[in-house]
Amino acid sequence: MKNKNEPSQFSLIQTKGSLDWAYPAFILASTAATMDKEVTLFFSFYGLECLLKDTRRLRVSPIGNPAMRIKSPVGPAWLKAIDWNIVLPSIIWTLPGAERLATWGFNKQLEQQGQVSIEALREICLELGVKMTACQMTVDLMGYEASDFIEGVEFAGAATYFAQTAESQNLLI
Repeated sequence: MKNKNEPSQFSLIQTKGSLDWAYPAFILASTAATMDKEVTLFFSFYGLECLLKDTRRLRVSPIGNPAMRIKSPVGPAWLKAIDWNIVLPSIIWTLPGAERLATWGFNKQLEQQGQVSIEALREICLELGVKMTACQMTVDLMGYEASDFIEGVEFAGAATYFAQTAESQNLLI
């Protein structure tokens, strides 16, 4: 049952451009949309990476994320039980290929858990009517073209976002 005082709009500002930060925005947006909320996602700075057609730059980096559990998605049970972010020194994650390995492991874990890809999750959000807006100032600053983005993305500035979401329940990621 819906509470009369509960906001009917939900908005989120996404400023992070890594794969592990992309999922929460789209999960929260799709959940809010299924709860009959009008949902607006505003992507600024590195968050624009979440809206690009080419998602290869959406990666997972264990550097600066000590809470990240890094477990092998393949191998015997004893190997899968090891949290490599605790066992290995942080300097290891700066080696060439370490970020790709962490991204591969993250995607493999998602696959094994039956979770959808980030591309599929974005598409679900669009199908549910989630409004996705790319910050025009940041698009210009970063040198992107409108053709770099997936279909359905709108372009506007921060003032437009705030004008459209004044009554929203807001989050910043």
